[in-house]
Amino acid sequence: MNKNQTLKSYAQNPYFHVAHARDLKGSDRVLYRALEMVPALISWSTILAIIGLSIYRPTIAAYLIIAFDLYWLLKTFYLSMHQRYNWRRLKHNMQVDWGEKIGTLKYEHIYHLVILPFYKEPEDMVEAAIQSILASTYDKSHIILALAAEERAGKEAVSIAHRMKEKYESQFGHITVAIHPEGKGGEIKGKGPNITFAAEEVKKNYINPEHIPYEDIIVSAFDIDTVILPQYFLCLTWYFLTCENPHKTSFQPVPLYNNNIWEATAVSRVAAFSSTFWQMIQQERAEKLTTFSSHAISFKALNEVGFWQKNMISDDSRIFWNLYLANNGDYSTVAISYPVSMDATTAPTTWMTLKNIYRQQFRWLWGVENVPYMLFGFIKNKAIPLKKRVYHTMVQLEGWWSLATHPLLILLLGWLPLVLGGDAFRDTVLSYNLPYITRNLMLAAMLGLVLAMAVAFSFMPQLPLDYPNRKRKYFFAGAQWLLVPFTIVIFGAIPGIHAQTRLAFGKYVGEFWVTPKHRDLKK
Repeated sequence: MNKNQTLKSYAQNPYFHVAHARDLKGSDRVLYRALEMVPALISWSTILAIIGLSIYRPTIAAYLIIAFDLYWLLKTFYLSMHQRYNWRRLKHNMQVDWGEKIGTLKYEHIYHLVILPFYKEPEDMVEAAIQSILASTYDKSHIILALAAEERAGKEAVSIAHRMKEKYESQFGHITVAIHPEGKGGEIKGKGPNITFAAEEVKKNYINPEHIPYEDIIVSAFDIDTVILPQYFLCLTWYFLTCENPHKTSFQPVPLYNNNIWEATAVSRVAAFSSTFWQMIQQERAEKLTTFSSHAISFKALNEVGFWQKNMISDDSRIFWNLYLANNGDYSTVAISYPVSMDATTAPTTWMTLKNIYRQQFRWLWGVENVPYMLFGFIKNKAIPLKKRVYHTMVQLEGWWSLATHPLLILLLGWLPLVLGGDAFRDTVLSYNLPYITRNLMLAAMLGLVLAMAVAFSFMPQLPLDYPNRKRKYFFAGAQWLLVPFTIVIFGAIPGIHAQTRLAFGKYVGEFWVTPKHRDLKK
């Protein structure tokens, strides 16, 4: 593949929309299969190596543990600073008058296509998403809605889509009802095929007949629980018009899981805010930012690569790597540092909530399937500068490695050499001091939880003054952060290593698990 290869020709390669090794043949299949094992090999090698050293070389293990704890303390400080900077940027952007700011630009030609995919979510939730768009300050005649229902969800989902169209069609530029057919070949049961079908339906039935230029359309792929602030589209449009190359850029808001935050359990709140905090940190490291959950992309860029992939789970992050490879590395994600509100995971019982949190985290962490795709693309596409290929390889491998191993190491490291190192090591001064050294370093690192608590409270809706047990509710909302050492292991490291191990053994996830939604919309 030479450096003059066009986006179109690269996107037509048979491996461009590959999902897993089984989609390839011959040496390409062998290579891709080996790459699928890389994340798990790195993570398991780390865990087994520290266990082996604790047994056979406990002194070396102890010094490595102290070095790791120092590294973690510095990393926590580094990440906390990024979180603080983004917190300030987010708060600032929420207070900006985007109508005034964008007034110096010509933006009346820009259309917003909003895709709302849903499965068996209640009608009230679908309507809440539509009403938040209707409440936006953007010209509604330039907002196109695609209500993307699944045929497999049954007649009620189809009926909801048609009722919403009938009720709101006169208030938007256009509404398309796209009923994604069941059982199409080469597709998984998931969000990617649904939103791609919806985009193609809008293109065929409205965009092309109305001769709307593709480069004038920004596509927002929302989850159905997404609720936007009134100035969201003005903010997004400003970033679109002021970035260097909007058709080689994705735009990422910050997901705030606060629609139902007071209805959620403490564990659910911590898990939800942990996801938000990580996205806030990534927003300050734009070179590492990819698309996640609700995101926005130029229609022109999406059309050139055939929209989202239909044969794999992690479509929201895969689309970034599709476009990155198709553009020979000349593609990036812009952090707009503006929120969209979504739902924390809840269920009728605590046990069901915990199960749903784990399954949602596993689905997100199944995004590790993008690592072999990225590495395979870097091997095949030599037009991407070597420096970029090496950089993204290191960033992605380190990210997935640290996610799966660091929480486990923090939990276990201070005690492994003492438990496994034998009597000779336990008689040393180092063995006596090791638990105290690791404890003090980890306590210092946990000071970052104070910032996390402050940020969380700033985004949580205020409870009414007459709310029952109001003070108690706020107290436990603060105390919940003591759960973090456990939640990052149970809902971070374990599903992370689970996903990596499953990928390594070729046990692919064949169906998108839709997180059940439970929200009291009448509150």
